[in-house]
Amino acid sequence: MAAAAIWSVGYGCGVKNIQLSLPRKNTRSFFRRIYFSSASFKRSQHSLAENRRVFLKCAAENTTHTDEESGGNISRGILMWRAIKLPMYTVALIPLTVGSAAAYFQMGRFFGKRFLILLVSSVFVIAWINLSNDVYDFDTGADKNKKESVVNLFGSRTGPHIAAWMLLAIGFSGLGFVAAEAQSRLPILLLSFSILCGYVYQCPPFRLSYVGLGEPLCFAAFGPFATTAFYLLQSGMREVSVSSTIIASSFLVGLTTTLILFCSHFHQIDDDKVVGKFSPLVRLGTERGSQIVTISVAALYSPLLFLGLSQALPILSIVLCSLTLPVGISVANFVQENHKDKDKIFKAKYLCVRLHTIFGAALATGLVCARLFARKKLPHAILL
Repeated sequence: MAAAAIWSVGYGCGVKNIQLSLPRKNTRSFFRRIYFSSASFKRSQHSLAENRRVFLKCAAENTTHTDEESGGNISRGILMWRAIKLPMYTVALIPLTVGSAAAYFQMGRFFGKRFLILLVSSVFVIAWINLSNDVYDFDTGADKNKKESVVNLFGSRTGPHIAAWMLLAIGFSGLGFVAAEAQSRLPILLLSFSILCGYVYQCPPFRLSYVGLGEPLCFAAFGPFATTAFYLLQSGMREVSVSSTIIASSFLVGLTTTLILFCSHFHQIDDDKVVGKFSPLVRLGTERGSQIVTISVAALYSPLLFLGLSQALPILSIVLCSLTLPVGISVANFVQENHKDKDKIFKAKYLCVRLHTIFGAALATGLVCARLFARKKLPHAILL
C-alpha cells in the first residue's frame, strides 16, 4: 500500500490519486501523521532557537561573572582561600629544606625529628606574619579595599590580632626547643633576628615597609638568617661552621623569597599611595618594576655557573636549578606583559611562589643527591 502511494506521487497523480489508492481511514491517518510531523518539526526548530538563545544568554552571564570577579565581586570561599595564603607557606618550607640539604651535603646528617618541629614552628611564625600584617595594614587603611584581608572578612581586628601573637609564641617556643636540644646559641640568635625583621617590617612604631625597606628585610630574614640557622641546627655541630655552600644557598633562597614580596605589591600601588606606603613599586612604577623583575630573574640564574665552577654548590644542583629556567622566564614575561593590568598582575606573586618552590626543591635535591652519589662512605644518614 505504501509502495502504491509512492508510485502515485512519483507519476504526478497528486493528492486525489493518493486518496483513491488508500482507504478513507488510512488516508486520514496518513494526513494526520503528515500534520503532526510538520508540527513536530516546527517545534524542534523553535526548541533549537530557544536553546541557542539560552546558550548565548548563559555565555553573556558567564562573561559578566568573570568580569565581576576580576573586578572584585569574588565569592567568600575564594576570598577565604586567598586570606589563608596557603601557597605562601612555602617560604617556611624552602629555607628549612635547603638548609637541611646543605647540612646533609656537608655533614651527612639529617635529624628527622628536628626537621618536623622546625617546620611546624616556622609555619606558626609565618602565620603570625600574615595575620599581623593584615591587622596593622587595616589600622593604617592600606587594606581598606583588600577584600581578602582577614580583618575585613571577619569584621574585627581583635581576634586575628590575639591569634597572631599566640601563634608567634608557639612557633618561637618550638624553635627554642630545637636550639636547646642542639645546644647551640647562634641558630636561635639568627632566628630571632629573622623574626625581628618581620616585626619591624610591619609592626608599629617601625613599619619599615612603609618607607620601602620591606624587600631588604625579607631577603635578610629568609635568606642569610633563617636558612643559615636551619643549616646549623641540622648539621649537629656545636661550633660555628659556615661554608660557601650555605652562603650561596641562602643568597638564592633569599632572592626568590624577596621576589614574591616584590610582585605582591603590583596590584596594590594605588591603595599604598593613598596611605603613604612607599613600597619600591610605588616609587618606581609598574614599568620599571617589571624591569626589576627581569633583572632579578637574571640575577638568580647568572651566578649558577660561577657557583658550580668555584665548587660552592655541587654540579648536580647547578644542573637541576638551570632546568627551572623556563619557570623564571615565564615569571619575567608575565610581569612584562601584564604589569599595567591590576586584575591579571595579581597572579604574579603566585607565579613567583611556583618559582621559589621549584627552584628551592631543585637546589635541595642537588645537594642531597650529590652527597648520596659521592664515592666516600656516608656517615649516619638519618638520625631520629
